[in-house]
Amino acid sequence: MSGLLAAAPARLGATGRRASARRPDWRPFLAAPAWWLAAFVTWYWPDADDFPETALLSRLLALVGAVLFVAALSGRLHRRGPWAVALGLALAAWEVVQAKLLWLKRPFFGTPQDLLDVFVSDWRRLADSLAHSLALLGVGYAAGALLGVAVGVGLGRAPRFRYWAQPVIRLVGPLPPAALLPLAFVLIPSSRLASEALLALAAGFPVAILTWSGIAAVDPALYDVARTMGAKDRFLVWRVALPAAMPQIFVGLFMGLGVSFAMLVVAEMLGVKSGLGFYLQWAQGWAAYPNMYAALLVMSVMCSVLMSLLFKVRDRVLRWQKDGLKW
Repeated sequence: MSGLLAAAPARLGATGRRASARRPDWRPFLAAPAWWLAAFVTWYWPDADDFPETALLSRLLALVGAVLFVAALSGRLHRRGPWAVALGLALAAWEVVQAKLLWLKRPFFGTPQDLLDVFVSDWRRLADSLAHSLALLGVGYAAGALLGVAVGVGLGRAPRFRYWAQPVIRLVGPLPPAALLPLAFVLIPSSRLASEALLALAAGFPVAILTWSGIAAVDPALYDVARTMGAKDRFLVWRVALPAAMPQIFVGLFMGLGVSFAMLVVAEMLGVKSGLGFYLQWAQGWAAYPNMYAALLVMSVMCSVLMSLLFKVRDRVLRWQKDGLKW
């Protein structure tokens, strides 16, 4: 009897948990009203000035609200629901504070209509700048990553190479690549090639150091087992050293990509007269602050997408460490 009484609270607790698990979660359905509120404020509250694209902005906000409502009905908005609500309310607050009341000083602080007008009227120049930035970053980062892995393998596997290369890396590697920009423009006649070389240096240093660290940490017993089975030096590098060092290599690739983003903006502002960095400088020079904010937004999306793609590659290569690091 006492056992039944003791088990009753546990059964009641389990029943309560099952009942709470079945309780519907209405929080994802708050996202659509938040965006519809932003659309209502944008359309029905008169603007404090003659801002462009007010009608288009209100329609887009209402459309996003409808998409979020469908996503909530399908159950795909459970985790992102709070963020969707916060973004909708933030847009509504931005619209009220700046477009309706003009509380912030213009032209330094624009309105949502100003930002949308940049994407509508100047999308070709933004797209061209994005293409130039991706091309410059792709060549420089890929060259730096490949060179960094090769140097890291040499440092980890070849004592003679390490003897000569290590002092050079210690001397040049810690220098900020932007500090070498004037020297690169003197030594390399093409500003684009100079920028790509500095991007390669920015990406190559962390990749080389982390590759070296990963190869140095490989258990020597693995090499001994491979040699007893007749493995040559090339096999030891490609099938033993590099796979074992791959987690460290990807850490270096992530670090190199972050440094390359910073170097890309500096190179485009000071040397290569194209790309998002040059677009930022042009917008600042003409006090076109909405254009500057639009370029910053495009740059943020570009960097986030590239980092996410690199994480996808890492998760595919290192399946056994898939849940170890997230972005």
